[in-house]
Amino acid sequence: SELKRMYPGITVELQPMSTRGDKILDSPLAKIGGKGLFVKELENALLEGRSDIAVHSTKDVPMELPDGLDLSIICKRHDPCDALCFPKGSTKATIDDLPEGATVGTSSLRRQSQLLLKRPDLKFVELRGNVNTRLAKLDSGDYDAIILAAAGLERMGFTDRVMPGKANIIDPDLMLPACGQGALSIELRSDDPETLALLQPLHHIPDATTVCCERSMNRRLEGGCQVPISGFARLNGNELNMQARVGSISGAGPLIIKEKTIEIDMSKPWAEIKPIAEQLGTEVADMLLDAGAQAYLDEAYASNDAGVAAQVAASTGTA
Repeated sequence: SELKRMYPGITVELQPMSTRGDKILDSPLAKIGGKGLFVKELENALLEGRSDIAVHSTKDVPMELPDGLDLSIICKRHDPCDALCFPKGSTKATIDDLPEGATVGTSSLRRQSQLLLKRPDLKFVELRGNVNTRLAKLDSGDYDAIILAAAGLERMGFTDRVMPGKANIIDPDLMLPACGQGALSIELRSDDPETLALLQPLHHIPDATTVCCERSMNRRLEGGCQVPISGFARLNGNELNMQARVGSISGAGPLIIKEKTIEIDMSKPWAEIKPIAEQLGTEVADMLLDAGAQAYLDEAYASNDAGVAAQVAASTGTA
């Protein structure tokens, strides 16, 4: 709709696709190939010339792209935080409202590892399917609460699940978001400058700066959904702050948290801003590695289980 607004008369043909990530709902993503399952079919359509662009939820896009494709456009970012959703009619709003031993639906190791440090009593249960399916399971009593991306709720029209005053939006200081969360991005062929020029007005440079910084950090750590990595960059004028966290999949160790702030001249062209933002992301990743994050990463990739809570139970003999 935005392209039609900018270019009256343009024809935009939608090609709805169902990816492997949408179809395989009975296994954790970490066990079946990660979030790349949500983009593979779309990328094949680009490479085969069946599509001109692919629109992604940026947090689902792998750090390494196929040869011939670029993630060239980062759109204006919506709320990057997570939302704690309770069954319809509930008056609960926050993590502190959850009863002892509450069952929380989420497949995200990032979310699990951070929440367990505040509420080690919580029980995490695998949660897959589209937003409608997840909310239906919640309302039918399968979970005491579930965690979803706030931007996804708003984008899909479920604004009624965001409470007044955003009371159920989780503070990023408690749960740092996933890299790129809240931002849509557009992938296209590297050899298609005409389409790139057409899409350029959709590229939101301030949000592209923070997203590229986050993705650079995650790329340096070779992150994926198998490991509890979070990263969130904030831009305040010409100050760019990047914070990142790595958690233990066993839940036994503390979060490793590092951050750094730099000055960045946002009046410069994007081609000069991007490498500066990416360098900050890489530096923060190296700070994490220097603090021992590699041991957490090795532990996660060596694990046969995909759940932090399950690992804690196994290590304590309560499985």
